Amino acid sequence: MCGRYSIYESMDHYLKQLSLDLAAINGYDHEPINRYNVAPSTRVEVIRRVEDGLRIDRVKWGWAPFWAKGKRPDPINARAETVVTGKFFKALWPSGRALAPANGWFEWLPDADDLKRKQPYYITSADGEPLYFAALAEVHEGIQPDERDGFVIITAAADEGLLDIHDRKPLVLLPEVAREWIDPDTAPGRAEEIVSRGCRPASDFVWHPVSKAVGSVRNQGPELIEAIGGDRAPASTTR
Repeated sequence: MCGRYSIYESMDHYLKQLSLDLAAINGYDHEPINRYNVAPSTRVEVIRRVEDGLRIDRVKWGWAPFWAKGKRPDPINARAETVVTGKFFKALWPSGRALAPANGWFEWLPDADDLKRKQPYYITSADGEPLYFAALAEVHEGIQPDERDGFVIITAAADEGLLDIHDRKPLVLLPEVAREWIDPDTAPGRAEEIVSRGCRPASDFVWHPVSKAVGSVRNQGPELIEAIGGDRAPASTTR
């Protein structure tokens, strides 16, 4: 999974699709988020379950344990194959489970017309509904962001047609599985099952080429996710 995604609906929309009978205990903006080009190290909304309900926090995309800080850029993704047993994310597993709501994500392929450049593609749900990325987050509640705060998106091996785009994909959960993922009562064993087998299949997605303008983190706007050079194609269709 490359390091860009979109989240542009209002937070109310993402929460409604989750059908959670819980109130957010902290305030959040009810206007559309309008982030069409979320990049690593920027702060973006994540959803967490806490004792009294839900929290919606803007958290930096990227996290590292204290002993790894400064050695390299904070990772933005965690591999499903190693996140449960590896040392790096031990401080976040399993208590740091969170959701990163989204509308789609970007991947890059070599451009057939210019091999020195890459062509970005936008992948989104075939039914137009929101996506919920399984995430792990560290969040210290307070008025100011804590330098320890951050989150990572769990990634899984790509399947079927998504292999044409990238060999990894975010761990995208159906709403009912997403509810389980952030439920504190979900046993660690069940959480491990979700990591290993809970991702939605490639047939649930469509993808299309988009403007190379998405390559610049300065660019935002709905034009970044619009198809160029043709219509949307199912992600399960081999190129």
